[in-house]
Amino acid sequence: MPIKILAENVTNKIAAGEVVENPASVVKELVENAIDASARTIKICIRGAGKELIEVSDDGTGIPRDEITLAITRFATSKIDSIDDLQSIRSLGFRGEALASIAAVSHMKIQTRAIDEREGSELICEGGKVKAVTGKAFPQGSQFEIRNLFMNIPARLKFLKSDRTERSRIMNLVVLYALTYPHIRFNIEIEGRTILQTSGNGNRREILAEVYDLETARQMLEVDLTDPDQHIEGFCSPVGITRSNRRDIHFFVNGRLIADVGLTSALVSAYHSYVMVGRYPIAVIFIELSPDEVDINIHPAKAEVRFVDARSVMGKVARAVRLALLSSAPAPTLDQNIWAFPTREQIPAIQNTDESFSQRSFDNENKNAYPSLPTEENQPALEMNGHMPLLRVVGQVGATYIVAEGPDGLYLIDQHAAHERILYEDLLNKNEQKKDSQLLLEPLLFSPGARLAEIFEEIRERLDQVGFKIEDFGPETYSIRAVPSFMGRNFSMKIISDAIQEVSEEGKSAISKEKEEILIRSICKGAAVKGGMVLSKQEQETLVRQLELCQNPRTCPHGRPTMIHLTVEMLEKQFGRRGSL
Repeated sequence: MPIKILAENVTNKIAAGEVVENPASVVKELVENAIDASARTIKICIRGAGKELIEVSDDGTGIPRDEITLAITRFATSKIDSIDDLQSIRSLGFRGEALASIAAVSHMKIQTRAIDEREGSELICEGGKVKAVTGKAFPQGSQFEIRNLFMNIPARLKFLKSDRTERSRIMNLVVLYALTYPHIRFNIEIEGRTILQTSGNGNRREILAEVYDLETARQMLEVDLTDPDQHIEGFCSPVGITRSNRRDIHFFVNGRLIADVGLTSALVSAYHSYVMVGRYPIAVIFIELSPDEVDINIHPAKAEVRFVDARSVMGKVARAVRLALLSSAPAPTLDQNIWAFPTREQIPAIQNTDESFSQRSFDNENKNAYPSLPTEENQPALEMNGHMPLLRVVGQVGATYIVAEGPDGLYLIDQHAAHERILYEDLLNKNEQKKDSQLLLEPLLFSPGARLAEIFEEIRERLDQVGFKIEDFGPETYSIRAVPSFMGRNFSMKIISDAIQEVSEEGKSAISKEKEEILIRSICKGAAVKGGMVLSKQEQETLVRQLELCQNPRTCPHGRPTMIHLTVEMLEKQFGRRGSL
């Protein structure tokens, strides 16, 4: 095949493959254009997860009529004149590729009026070809309307993710820009619903509350470190708020959203010894430094940068986050009696069953706060399934582990993990039966935050089946009027927020049944009896009996063991009766 120069429409489509990966990347380029145009208000409207319509409007400086066709011409830009300008550039765009790439794979309409013009302009473009340019009455600013994205690249359309994932990408992106530019009013409407609307008053914590929830926003720690060369600010979560992946760690360099493995590793290292391995914080970090200290011309989508002194930047990020964590931690105090052995009066009276589960209900009536652990009177007849032997409960150790004797040795049972397994199998096996509810004395208000609102709506019906009573209260706000009876006093709002977050993190590509299991697993974790809770002998026996009825009694729903088995032979070896281990 002979060498030949590719046609312009072909090169534009190839370029679009690098710049326009999905609907969110289109939104990113158009929002950045609006920011560069000094917009004070940016409105985004999405239909069909961005495949049918992406509309971005702003009140910025607009595009002069004699330059509107240049705006969709490849390598045409108003940001730089020479390569030297890259050393001092502050604008988000500069390559002159984005609009041309978007126009090449969609139906595009631009309506705009420049700040010094009396009449606006309208440009219509299909597949990269200009169809019409006309005068039009229009307020100052610009509106970009993108329809039928990837209409002429069916392969790219085929490889897009689910509509929910694409909407989530767009939402997460807009949220991050709203946090980075809090003085700009952002309004995003997705499928006819206003999902996020910021005031533009410059208050980032207010936006955090819109994005996550009020409690998370309240607990987020402020990061602030300034030296002569750099300024690092933003937010990071306290050690008690973590995620199962790094997806909620974000960085902006000079107002530009970037992905950088080194910066992420530096931030995570600041949490070393604070959080469990495999758990990661929420963080939005803004780094300001001289433009000549960073190379932004690395990636066509401008998603990566290169620092002149990367080690210094990473070190300062880690230091800034560590200082925020240290400033939030209370000074430890030493209990003078920490090594004192408790007297008989200090030891909880395990035999006093009247002060155990029976007084842990919401209304303090003498009834079991954990109906999933029935009393002997309503205990069903045991039908052993052969997965574990019948055990004789001996007692409790450390208010966390139940000691039991079996025909083949000793069993140590983790009461929390065991109760998780019991609740999990009960909810899954009776998923068609609606669970009993317990009315709250006062309804609790709950807001999942803009990012998780759609996921919450997906799982809301299942929450109702489990026993929650949830009603609409206002925009993205709900009233919880009742909770499942099996939760008793163990209910907290964190159970619901953690469940939604876990479905979001683990269930993005899961089918409906798998999402249901993720949800139930998370609810059971929050509702199960906790380690450190003293149980009566009757409650210990009831828990063990119910565990014996489970199909998979040896692990909790998350895979942790519910019990440790010490055989008689192992005990004999430990006591020197039969050699040594």
